Amino acid sequence: MTRTLARAALCLALALPLAAQAHKMWMVPSATVLSSDEAWVTVDAAISNDLYYPDHFPAQLDTLVITAPDGTTVKPENASTGKYRSTFDLAVPQKGTYRLALVNQGLTASYELDGQKKRWRGKAGELKTGVPAGAKNVQVGEMSTRVETFVTQGTPSTGALKATNVGLELVPVTHPNDLAAGEPAKFRLVLDGKPAANLKVIAIPGATRYRNSPDEIDTTTDKDGNFSITFPGPGMYWVNASAEDTHTSVKEAKQRRLAYTATFEVLPQ
Repeated sequence: MTRTLARAALCLALALPLAAQAHKMWMVPSATVLSSDEAWVTVDAAISNDLYYPDHFPAQLDTLVITAPDGTTVKPENASTGKYRSTFDLAVPQKGTYRLALVNQGLTASYELDGQKKRWRGKAGELKTGVPAGAKNVQVGEMSTRVETFVTQGTPSTGALKATNVGLELVPVTHPNDLAAGEPAKFRLVLDGKPAANLKVIAIPGATRYRNSPDEIDTTTDKDGNFSITFPGPGMYWVNASAEDTHTSVKEAKQRRLAYTATFEVLPQ
């Protein structure tokens, strides 16, 4: 499975309205709360039709950023990408919360060359060489996505949860590793560090392969970017929001599409 195809699948998922999305990108850890000083987690990452069942494309790990409780960046171990999923191991010796994020930022372009329609995707610095000089009807867009999950060793902490102020991000009010079924969980979305108002947020419980309905939970951020979700039962949940604006990083791009996704584990009361 090539990296180009995996990125194409991600772009396709982002191009669809939330309600119509078939392919969803995610990371899911083998555990989210641990207590051993020698603890490890194994993480799966994929783009799939069913949560959390890898059946479409593996997620690419070249954009993986793991932030330790003290704010330092740590490396995964035993990283591997197969046909349907990528996996990696992570040692979690520090007390506190780790943030695991797949961060993708880049450009997409469509154009015509010699009477044929072409598409390109890549980094901003590659645009001039990626789109031929003789191309016509060039349309450039920018994409910014963040896919996250969280793992806590011992007592939850917030040092790794600070916003980078780039793209669409979640700022927890309720700690992401302290979620219980039937209790309201509060969060805040920010866009380039500013409140992301009036954005639709959806939450879908995992194991969609084994039920006919997605059981989607919908809510909307308020003027300060705040929203609340009461998860009805325990399990892994896929939480997603998206936005569009014109605040692009290059003048050739007229529109920016942004998405934020997280996997949360909700425990019984």
